[in-house]
Amino acid sequence: MTESTELARTRRSLHGVAELLLAGPQFRSSGRIELRVVGEGFATIAEPALTVDGPRLVTPSGAVDLPGRTYREVAAEIGVEAGDLADVYSDGPGVRPDETIELGAGALSTLLRAFAAGDRALRAFAPGETPVLWPEHFDVAITVAEVNYGVSPGDTFLSEPYAYVGPHEPRRGEFWNAPFGAAHPVREVPDLEAFFREGQALAG
Repeated sequence: MTESTELARTRRSLHGVAELLLAGPQFRSSGRIELRVVGEGFATIAEPALTVDGPRLVTPSGAVDLPGRTYREVAAEIGVEAGDLADVYSDGPGVRPDETIELGAGALSTLLRAFAAGDRALRAFAPGETPVLWPEHFDVAITVAEVNYGVSPGDTFLSEPYAYVGPHEPRRGEFWNAPFGAAHPVREVPDLEAFFREGQALAG
């Protein structure tokens, strides 16, 4: 398996974990879909209390290994129902409960480290805002003065983790290199906070 294939498969599976095992059960229990970055992992913000910690799903009563099992099997073990959020949004990962979770170790580390770096940079950039890991597009982001700032694990636009600045109203200029604003692979951005600040200055 190539590195890019492993990253794509791991990203899809991890997105499925976020939606089917965390955000979906949380929405049915608490009416909330938002998730949060925790260390080099992510977690619910309300009941049920669930945290992805590397290849494991941690619950108040213990931890469950994720790779090689279906979402339905994991859900049954932790006492929730694996379900998507198609009734909330239309552009989710399309992962089915009976699919097998595939998490390549290297790819998983790359994705979770990107989320962690993005969360730290967003908090430093805008201390008054709380970054949210959204289960729909699976990015950690904030919005300040009608400009979105965040880190995506990759998608159809760019197949690896990238940082972005997305004004609600399009801007023109060399900095704005993406249809939605500006985007650069995380590995090419030595200072994510500085990237967000540059985007803020140019958007303003």
